[in-house]
Amino acid sequence: MKELNLREHELVALGAAVACNCVPCIEFHIPEARKAGLTDAQILEAVLLSDKIKQVPSRKILEVAQNLLNISQPECSASSTCGCGAAQSSDSCNS
Repeated sequence: MKELNLREHELVALGAAVACNCVPCIEFHIPEARKAGLTDAQILEAVLLSDKIKQVPSRKILEVAQNLLNISQPECSASSTCGCGAAQSSDSCNS
C-alpha cells in the first residue's frame, strides 16, 4: 500500500511515536521527516497535536478514578490546554 506520500507517512509515524512514548521512534522519525521536506515548525505542530490528542484518554482515566473515589473534578482554567479540543465545551474539559 503506497497511498501516503513520504511527508504524510512521517507525520503519521510521528503521531504514533508520540502516542506510544517511543523515544527511539521520535529520534528516528524527526530526521526522516526533515529529509521528507517537512519544516521544524510543521514537525513541531504534528508532535504537539499528537501530544494533545494523547492527553484526552489520560484525562478521562483520571476522571474515572476521581469519580470512583468521589473526588470532585477541578475545571480546566482558562490558561490551560484541554487536549485536542474535540467535543470540548467552552466552560470545561469534561465534555
